[in-house]
Amino acid sequence: MSCLYKIGVLALALTLAKPSASVAQQAGTVKYKCMIQMTNYMGEGAYIVVSLINGKGGYDKTLYVLGSNKKWYPDIKEWYKAYAKKKTDISAITGASVAGGDRSVTVLEIESAKIDKDYKLRFESGVEDKPYYVKDLEIPLTTEALSAKSEGTGYIRYVRFSPNTSN
Repeated sequence: MSCLYKIGVLALALTLAKPSASVAQQAGTVKYKCMIQMTNYMGEGAYIVVSLINGKGGYDKTLYVLGSNKKWYPDIKEWYKAYAKKKTDISAITGASVAGGDRSVTVLEIESAKIDKDYKLRFESGVEDKPYYVKDLEIPLTTEALSAKSEGTGYIRYVRFSPNTSN
């Protein structure tokens, strides 16, 4: 075989062996980096739950939980009611709580088919011995909203999204 033929076969084999899209994209999901900037409140770290809310206002899916101590989950009241009815393993989507004035960057995986449909992202927040905000921030799950800065109403100052280009 000629050297050029071998290189061509090798290049074709590598092209076919290497997926052209990430596993998430093949499964019909897209990943977004989500940066949450907190207000300068005093007190313990906030527990924040990011949920996908359907058009009827019901919980479709938990996307991320900031705060890993399960004993505080009942304090995120509305989310916990839905979670308790249909417990799922959320260990892969939990992280540390976030303190006043700090920021957190996480990656959310969202089903592509639900973007620009009748869904919302809800950010619920709670801090020990302080008020609970069922809708600290709620934004429509649209391409436009995912490219804008969204202001919170409780412990969250604002949230920004950007496409996650790393696999």
